[in-house]
Amino acid sequence: MEPDVLVVGEALVDVVHAADGTVVERAGGSAANVAVALARLGRAVRFATAYADDERGAVLAEHLSTAGVALAADPHVIARSSSAVARIGQDGSASYEFDVDWRLGPVPDEPVPQAVHVCSLGAVLAPGAASVRGLVERLRPRATVTYDVNARPSITGTGPEVVATVEALVALADVVKVSDEDLEVLWPDLSVDAAADRLAGLGPRAVVVTRGGEGATWVEAGRRVSVDARPVTVADTIGAGDTFAAALVDGLWTHGLLGGRLEAPAESVVQDLLAHAGRAAAVTVSRPGADPPYRHEL
Repeated sequence: MEPDVLVVGEALVDVVHAADGTVVERAGGSAANVAVALARLGRAVRFATAYADDERGAVLAEHLSTAGVALAADPHVIARSSSAVARIGQDGSASYEFDVDWRLGPVPDEPVPQAVHVCSLGAVLAPGAASVRGLVERLRPRATVTYDVNARPSITGTGPEVVATVEALVALADVVKVSDEDLEVLWPDLSVDAAADRLAGLGPRAVVVTRGGEGATWVEAGRRVSVDARPVTVADTIGAGDTFAAALVDGLWTHGLLGGRLEAPAESVVQDLLAHAGRAAAVTVSRPGADPPYRHEL
């Protein structure tokens, strides 16, 4: 079977309230955005998720199928497909209100993917989070693990239980992607740099900190590598972090770094990984909604 990446997590419909007052519904969800972004970059992707056999579920199924994303398991394990109301500010930033039921049906351990990517609500929201962690533990011996924290405090909260769940997955991951906002929300008593060091000390090869228009930094013990953000006119920020995460996995694949534990890459490789992810995210923020680029657009 062709090598692939297994993405695990939520798929939902974004109900987007634009700054001009218009409202539109679009397929989304952090993990679904990552799966679609990887597929648009030409990568083979399987997706383990949950949505219902309803109208919004049909929208999600069509969106994933059109992108070329294969389902890793039956998604029909919830009674009603999830949604998120996204309100877009004048500066293009998005705030969210979620209506989410997250569960994960049985996912076969074979074939083993090159990498497993988990993220956001799917990684921490009960009852599905326990299934996600169990799947990661089973596949980790042979697959590289990437984790995008992508905190959603409006639905999960920020207390010790959530932090402990996040840190348990960080400890299983090879690469952790986290925004400066995530770090400030979940570890408010630490500076962004100190919080990143804390996560790096839990066991991953690297923690990648994104800072919006300030660029991104690769953090590991004794080394920091930073790249600047690409200048871009922002339409909105929906899906930007998800695209960055997907392009990071894509870059690791390009450099032959997937499949088991990640060795320390050369600094030139790290710079290329961050620059590639930044380019992809810049395309997404330049247009409305979670609309990640195809490879020819990079």
